[in-house]
Formats: sequence, C-alpha cells, structure tokens
Amino acid sequence: MFEPVSVLLIFVNEADLWFDAPLYEAIVKRLRELGVAGATAQAGLIGFGHHHLVHEKGLFGMAADRPVTITVVDTEERILEVLPSIRGLVREGLVLFLRAERIGLGTDVTTSQEAERGRDA
Repeated sequence: MFEPVSVLLIFVNEADLWFDAPLYEAIVKRLRELGVAGATAQAGLIGFGHHHLVHEKGLFGMAADRPVTITVVDTEERILEVLPSIRGLVREGLVLFLRAERIGLGTDVTTSQEAERGRDA
C-alpha cells in the first residue's frame, strides 16, 4: 500500500531576494532548519505567472529571471505546521498544497528480499 504524504509547491522567481540571498535558497535553508523531510529547488526553462510576463533564459543562455519551483514533501501535519513560517518569506509567488501518495524511495534490499520470501510462501 502507498503511504500518504503531502506536497508543498512554492513558485518564485530566481531574481527574488530575501535580504542579500536568493529567496529560493533562503526558503530551502529555512525548511531544513524546520526539519521537513525534503525540499528541492528547481529552475525552470521558461514560464509565466499571473502578470503574464514570460521568464526565460537571457543573453548567452544566462537567465535574467527564471521561474523557480521549490518542492517540499512531508506529512500533512508537518507541512501545515511549517507553512506559516514559509508563507512569511514569500511576498509574491504562488504556494500550493497537494495531497499525494509516496510510492517509494527506490529499491530497498530488505523490502525486496521480504517481498520475494512472501511470493515463495
């Protein structure tokens, strides 16, 4: 059976700052301090938001203001607990809360061996 998890998606721009640091970096570091199970910041190739301004790579392939998505995975309770702290960092951007099911982290040797023993029985 799959394990229920929750996913928080945070959409910001690469150029957004929290004091002198990139906002996406400040958010991921704060999430780590708060003890969430995992968070990843990914830069988009091209995108637009509610302003309908297209953000894409600029001169010489360097981004002027790429979209960045931060994906957070943990239990619903944990995400709802840290959400107020993160919401305070995101002045302009989109934050989504999703319910999902964790399929797995990859092949776990112990689990694979137990599954094979179960098939043999």
